[in-house]
Amino acid sequence: MAMKYLGAYLMSVIGGNESPTAEDITSILDAGGIAYEKDMVKMVVERMDGKKAHELISTGYGKFAACGGGGGGGGGGAAAAAPAAEAAGGGGGKAAAKKEEVVE
Repeated sequence: MAMKYLGAYLMSVIGGNESPTAEDITSILDAGGIAYEKDMVKMVVERMDGKKAHELISTGYGKFAACGGGGGGGGGGAAAAAPAAEAAGGGGGKAAAKKEEVVE
């Protein structure tokens, strides 16, 4: 099931509709110019029938926590690259650190 169907369903819930219908979902998708399959919209409505989206999210949140935090890394690339650039003759860092003296 594509996330666009669940996203439209949850947008309707956030808008105050606790139990969105297929028409609610399709109107949201239509407003965004998003193509959809009617049988998929129907399946979302059927599977969510009698369930509260907020309760399902809070129940599932604990399952995601078991997967670990993840991420990290990625940062510090520019800081680590600066000394290497100077060593290679980049010199950009030294010029920026040098102060000019004003002679009067």
